[in-house]
Order: sequence, then structure tokens, then C-alpha cells
Amino acid sequence: MREVDRRLLSAMRDCGTDQRVAAAARGLSWCGEHGAVWIAAGLVGAGADHERRRAWLRGTALVGAAHLASMAVKLAVRRARPQLAALRPLVSTAGRHSFPSSHAASAAAAAVAFGALRPAARHLVPPLAAAMCVSRLVVGVHYPTDVVAGVLLGGITAGLGAAWMTGPVIASTASRAAATVFAAPPAATAPVGVASRAAATEGGAAHA
Repeated sequence: MREVDRRLLSAMRDCGTDQRVAAAARGLSWCGEHGAVWIAAGLVGAGADHERRRAWLRGTALVGAAHLASMAVKLAVRRARPQLAALRPLVSTAGRHSFPSSHAASAAAAAVAFGALRPAARHLVPPLAAAMCVSRLVVGVHYPTDVVAGVLLGGITAGLGAAWMTGPVIASTASRAAATVFAAPPAATAPVGVASRAAATEGGAAHA
């Protein structure tokens, strides 16, 4: 499994040799540091949506909780960051530990929590969260299993806090949003799926 993880990461990191892809991946990674973009989005939502201000604030708190939970797991697991011989990481990192991805945890939590509040958030947040998850592979600082674990942790954290966030009615919407996160390629399987296709293409070219 470790070798597969490394091969998939290498295939995704190769995508970063394109300067446009590298710039986009760097931008997404920087925005996601410590869940910053999601916390900012939650605060903006709270300021703009007076009807559900408390729900937005609690959703933002769930994003923060997912990030903190990922940091705690990192300290327990202590998996080292990837080291690829041929390609250096495109960004620096705040910590040395890799599993799970805190970017993925906060992104998945935001997709579940904010997606339960307004239709616009339900359509906008998951694709952006998916792109952020993939960016961590492109910049070369996480293995695919780090990202998948982060998605699961963030989605579960937000799902468990859905009733506290909005009450039982909207909590059912959050549960459906969580199911979408786990079932759909954008948040949970995109990193592995995209990397698998890239690896397959790379392998086919090698045999050609």
C-alpha cells in the first residue's frame, strides 16, 4: 500500500511541472492553511445571512474542530511528510507530520456544514473543497491516504455536529451532504481517482 501511495503521489506531483497548475495548487494550499479560507467564509456567511447567523458560526466552529482533531491525530501518528527524490514540494509546511491532511479535514467539514445551510453553498463549497484536497497532492506535501483520511475525519466531525449546528431539520440536510461528500469523487475519491488515472497513463506510456 505504501508503494501505491508513493506512486500515486508522484503522478500527481508531476502535474505541478505545469506552471499554471502549480500556481493554482499553491494558491489553494495557501488559502487553506489552518482552515483560513473556510473560517473566513463562515464568518462572511454569518454576517450576511442574519436568519442563520448562529448556524453559520457553529458551522465555522465545526470546521475549526475538524482542523484541531486532525492536528491531534498527526501528533499521535507522526507520519513524516513525503520525500520525492526527483521533485521538491512546491510549498513549505507549518509542520513535519503528514497524516491526516488538515487541509482536507477542514475542507470536508466546510463542505458538509456550509452545504447544509444554503443551496449556493451546497453547489460552490464541495468543488472548491475537492480542488483544495487535490492541491495537496500536486504540491507534493501529502500522500493520497493522508487526504482521504482528512476528508473522512472532517466529514464525520461536521456530520456529528450537524444537530448542534442547525437543529434536527437541517441536520438531516447535513447528513445528506455528508453522504454526498463520501460518495462523490470531488471530495473523497478525487485525489485517488485522478492520481490513479495519471498513474495508469504514466504506466501505459512507459510500456509503449
